[in-house]
Amino acid sequence: IAVKNYLFFSGRCEEALDYYQQHLNARVNFLLRFNESPDVIPEGVLQEGFANKIMHAEFSVGDVAIFASDGCNDASEFSGFRLALSIAEEETVRRIFTALAQGGRIDMPLTPTFWSPLYGQVTDQFGVGWMLMLPGEAA
Repeated sequence: IAVKNYLFFSGRCEEALDYYQQHLNARVNFLLRFNESPDVIPEGVLQEGFANKIMHAEFSVGDVAIFASDGCNDASEFSGFRLALSIAEEETVRRIFTALAQGGRIDMPLTPTFWSPLYGQVTDQFGVGWMLMLPGEAA
């Protein structure tokens, strides 16, 4: 069994991929738009204006591959999960946390905890929840 995370961006996938490439050093490994599908998309499945949206993409953050899509419409929202990033340098934790908070919200400010010398939670402008932590002994 192989498990993959699959994120649906409700029409904002390309914007999210660009943002993650800029701020998380993400790499886009594969990208397919609905209008590039080898099979015809059945009529009525896609919201109007979604033909050029991303049907399926794979991007990597560090050594983890994540699947992504625009989905078939702009009606859904993220909820109930977070992606956890363990980052070795404090400066990088702070930089990425600040970048993810732009246009989003800080759910827990960066602070020392009993499990990490620096930990925080943020929800980015696309609705994706992130947990960032500096590994090591708590302060």
